[in-house]
Amino acid sequence: MSDFTTRPEIRGTFGVVTSTHWLASAVGFGILEKGGNAFDAAVATAFALQIVEPHLNGPAGDMPAILHSAQTGETTVLCAQGVSPEAATIEAFTDQGLTLVPGSGLLATVVPGAFDGWLLMLRDHGTMGLREVLQPAIDYARDGHPILPRVAATIEDLRGFFEAEWPTSAAVWTPGGQSPAPNALFKNPDLAATYDRLATVADTADGDRAARIDAARDEWRTGFVAQAIFDYLKDAHVMDVSEKKHGALLAPADMANWRASYEQTLTLDYHGWTVHKTQAWSQGPVLLQALSILKNFDLAAMDPNGAEFVHVVTEAMKLAYADREAYYGDPDFSEIPMDRLLSDDYGAERAKLIGASASMDQRPGRVPGFEHLADAYLARSVQDFGVAGVAAQEPTMAHLTEKRGDTVHLDVIDRWGNMVAATPSGGWLQSSPVIPGLGFPLNSRAQMFWLTDGLPTSMGPKRRPRTTLTPSFAEKDGARLAFGTPGGDQQDQWQLIWFLRFVHHGLGLQQGMDAPLFHTMHFQGSFFPREVKPGEMMLEPAFGETVIADLRNRGHIVTVSDPWAVGRLTAAMREANGILRAAATPRLMQAYAVGR
Repeated sequence: MSDFTTRPEIRGTFGVVTSTHWLASAVGFGILEKGGNAFDAAVATAFALQIVEPHLNGPAGDMPAILHSAQTGETTVLCAQGVSPEAATIEAFTDQGLTLVPGSGLLATVVPGAFDGWLLMLRDHGTMGLREVLQPAIDYARDGHPILPRVAATIEDLRGFFEAEWPTSAAVWTPGGQSPAPNALFKNPDLAATYDRLATVADTADGDRAARIDAARDEWRTGFVAQAIFDYLKDAHVMDVSEKKHGALLAPADMANWRASYEQTLTLDYHGWTVHKTQAWSQGPVLLQALSILKNFDLAAMDPNGAEFVHVVTEAMKLAYADREAYYGDPDFSEIPMDRLLSDDYGAERAKLIGASASMDQRPGRVPGFEHLADAYLARSVQDFGVAGVAAQEPTMAHLTEKRGDTVHLDVIDRWGNMVAATPSGGWLQSSPVIPGLGFPLNSRAQMFWLTDGLPTSMGPKRRPRTTLTPSFAEKDGARLAFGTPGGDQQDQWQLIWFLRFVHHGLGLQQGMDAPLFHTMHFQGSFFPREVKPGEMMLEPAFGETVIADLRNRGHIVTVSDPWAVGRLTAAMREANGILRAAATPRLMQAYAVGR
């Protein structure tokens, strides 16, 4: 494979920041230059991403992160996935004639999680005050930033809908009744004022740095932010993708009583690497399951851009994602047979199901004592939910409509070896109306739940929706690697492919970003309207006509994307000798790695 890359792989020793927008990466690196650590930089990067990619994330969204502390040597998950409201019963939806949770609007809102999660990271692991890490985002929101053409196109597509149905969104995104022109200077003064007021709360609070940050967290959940949210929600009924108007179930106590939290990672050993992922409230374990299956194949002997590699990896992903649909959910409310799902024996059993031809069947494993969950998935995957003419809500890539929300990602390493991989999402400008005076909308993450009893993903009070958000972390012989991507159900597919080529074929970080990607749509989608597309896959044309023809001969239903249209990966690595490396995808011409 050629050593040519579309951009240099960043190398240095002081620090690296890579994210899905160049401005956010520059903000994060500026924090490192000022003496901040990786956690300070990650928080500043994240708040900047909320400003410059508002169609992909916002402060009322959600965020999982994997943190590695150089001081303690520990690797942990920070869970900032908000839970469903106390009033979110199945009957609360079915009594309104719904068979699915809408993919937009107020009814799909869970507790906003991202803001509290970032402040928890800053409080416990950072060194700076809230004002220092928030000020760049405040400046971009108040003084303006060059709006991405994709954001401008998203707003223009939705302008008529905003004017007719979500006037509070029209006021923010189409000031003066006009959509912003691509690359024009765009401002969000309401959000700037919200963040400035929260920073002022921290500036003027009593106590040490941690107490001041906690004062801002309290202000978010019970102060002026919560007050504005619930002043709006008490009377609001707005149109959503069900083509009906609904209000919210979210109540003040839901927001006041929730906190972001920490938990252990799930791990799997793969060819000398220990790979860390989130627990089963996210789809993160699906990457580990795929690796467990692929242990049983000689991937190193395969051409990483060849049909055999694409076929075997695709079939492994189908099997892993079938188990995701059957067994994953919030472990606080359901027993998840994760020990069995990640065992070598189970991976070997699943590997035997991969044959020479593409499978058209949904094939969740039969885990003793949990067979009813596999049966429930098989029944659900053929069900018609009666939703016509509605597009799914993720992901945003070049070949897909501009109206779908998506996700961002960031990876940071500082000179001491602290590391962060985080995948913020939710609270998109498409998801929900802007809260008057605050400058941001709520989220629509409840669409992950099913309105059926007895499942790990059944709707119910105070449950974490089984999100698709899934950062990754891996380590081997003193080297550590943080990586991830936006992309909804595709996140662990694109990460898996990139990681396999890194491990088995020696591709550098940027080489792997530039290599052609693929994914399967075979399993049930996570987003409204929860489509199933048996045997369907998408790949980039750079694989070539011979590979594409070979895959079709194996039975795959292949859609060829536009060039450079699949995946938005970023990655950062610290080698055992202290050298830092970082890379970012050239796709969409937004992501950038910075370092020295």
